[in-house]
Amino acid sequence: MALKTFNPTTPGQRQLVIVDRTGLHRGKPVKALTEGKSSSGGRNNNGRITVRFRGGGHKQAYRKVDFKRRKFDTPATVERIEYDPNRTAFIALVKYEDGELAYILAPQRLGPGDVVVAGEHVDVKPGNSMPIGNIPIGTIVHNIELKVGKGGQIARSAGTYAQIVGRDQDYVIVRLNSTEQRLVHGRCMATVGAVSNPDAMNTSIGKAGRKRWMGWRPHNRGVAMNPIDHPHGGGEGRTSGGRHPVTPWGFPTKGKKTRKNKSTTKFILASRHVRKKK
Repeated sequence: MALKTFNPTTPGQRQLVIVDRTGLHRGKPVKALTEGKSSSGGRNNNGRITVRFRGGGHKQAYRKVDFKRRKFDTPATVERIEYDPNRTAFIALVKYEDGELAYILAPQRLGPGDVVVAGEHVDVKPGNSMPIGNIPIGTIVHNIELKVGKGGQIARSAGTYAQIVGRDQDYVIVRLNSTEQRLVHGRCMATVGAVSNPDAMNTSIGKAGRKRWMGWRPHNRGVAMNPIDHPHGGGEGRTSGGRHPVTPWGFPTKGKKTRKNKSTTKFILASRHVRKKK
């Protein structure tokens, strides 16, 4: 889909660039496939703020998206493509031959009337889903499982994809957008194609109020505070912090590695953090 700009009638309109959603469904989602979604305001079960600068925002209904695709060998027709406020990608409403309705992540080049199917061995075309071990090398895929039967976890955001680059016994070697190469078990499901709405990264919010509609509150910088409020605060005139970037509680941030799950390190063949030697 193309990007949409506006005449500069206001300062916000002047800079606003959004995705043109002309081809999307204009009505409400299927009620049976939605559920209520409460806003936490960045607070945990104790009522304490664990994520700063969250709160407010427009009311949203959560769409139940089928990330597992375990209804095998039952063709489904795409009824329409819809906007989903909970993610950057678009979703597709599909209707199976037995009448069941479901939402799936919409890949690029999928439109109303197209037929998608999941199974052990199906055609390699956008929207079809099968175990990643049965997909040919070189294929672009998305919505990749990391644990068999858990549902897709990798490449679900707008415009993202991964490429199958090889095989290693029961595992498949997948190259992600971050350049990381990772082993995924061949029984894990993946969907053919790249995720829809690749222009999401080229949009411009246009004004601060639009960010408030999304549930984000103003983000105040540490260097603009006093020393009592933040480690970056204080100093005569403007300073750049005077130390390596840290959180308000003194923990290193902005580039500091935080990965602690050593049990899955063996599945990473090439880290995205390793610089290529010339």
